Amino acid sequence: MSINKKRSKKFIGISASIIGVVFIGMSFLARKKKPSSIYEDDKNQKNPFEGKKVVLIEDENDTENADGIKGHLEVVGDSEYKPGFYEKRIKRAIDVVLSFGGLVILSPVFAVIALAIKIEDPGPVLFTQKRVGQNKRYFKLHKFRSMKMCTPHDVPTHQLENPEQYITRVGKFLRAHSLDELPQIWDIFIGNMSVIGPRPGLWNQDLLTAERDKYGANDVKPGLTGWAQINGRDELEIEEKAKLDGEYVSRMGLWMDIKCFLGSVHVFGKDECVVEGGTGEMKKQGVEK
Repeated sequence: MSINKKRSKKFIGISASIIGVVFIGMSFLARKKKPSSIYEDDKNQKNPFEGKKVVLIEDENDTENADGIKGHLEVVGDSEYKPGFYEKRIKRAIDVVLSFGGLVILSPVFAVIALAIKIEDPGPVLFTQKRVGQNKRYFKLHKFRSMKMCTPHDVPTHQLENPEQYITRVGKFLRAHSLDELPQIWDIFIGNMSVIGPRPGLWNQDLLTAERDKYGANDVKPGLTGWAQINGRDELEIEEKAKLDGEYVSRMGLWMDIKCFLGSVHVFGKDECVVEGGTGEMKKQGVEK
C-alpha cells in the first residue's frame, strides 16, 4: 500500500471517529434537553388540547387571538392518527442525518450570524417561542433574533403596528433569505420538528389550529418548510394554507418530501413571498407573487 493511500485511510478513519464522537455528544445533549423543550419541567405551559380534535367557536366575549379572531377552541374528540412506516422510521432517519449534517456544516455560518446580531442589537442571539407541534404538543421553537429587544413577545408580525420599526438591519436580511429559521435545524435533530411538514403555528393561533384539524395537519410533525410554504407562504389566507398542509399529509412520502425540499431551495436567494405583515398580506396589498 502506498504512503498516500495509508494517509488517506488514516485521515478518513480519524474524521469518521471525530464525527462519531460529535454525533454521540449531540445525541446525548438532545436527550437531555428534550424534556424542557416540550415543557415537561413546567406543566402549566402544556397544551390542554394535546391529542384532541378541536373546533373554533367564535365568541365576541373572548379575547382576540393571534389570528385576529375572537373565540376559543372546544374539544370534539380524540386524535386517532397512527403514523406509517415511512413517517416513523424513514422520515425520522432522514431528519436526523440532514439535521446533524446541517448543524456541523453550517456552524461557521451560525457563528457569523450570531456575531452580527450581537453587534447591532446587544442581547440574546436566539429567541424561543411556544409553538404547536405534533398532536398539538407545545414545544420551544428556536430562531435567530431578527427583531429588537423591545418587540412584544408572542405577537405575530402581522399584528404589530408598523412591524418594520422592530426589525433590525441584520434581521431584515436574515428574514428575507430565511436565515433566521436556521436554528430550527436543532429542533429537527432533537425530534420536535421535521425537515418537511406544516409550519408550526403559534400556541395562540386558534383559527389555524382548528382549520388544520379539519385536514389532519396537526397530526404530523411541523416542518422547517412544507407544501404550503412553496405554494404561497405569506400571501395565503389561513384556510387555504391549512388545505395545502392537509394535502401534504395525505400525499406524504419520499417523493413529496423531495419535491418540497427542492421547491424551498430558492428562498435562500430572495423569497418574494415574505411580507412584513403576515398571512394574507400580499393579497391585501395587491402584490403579485
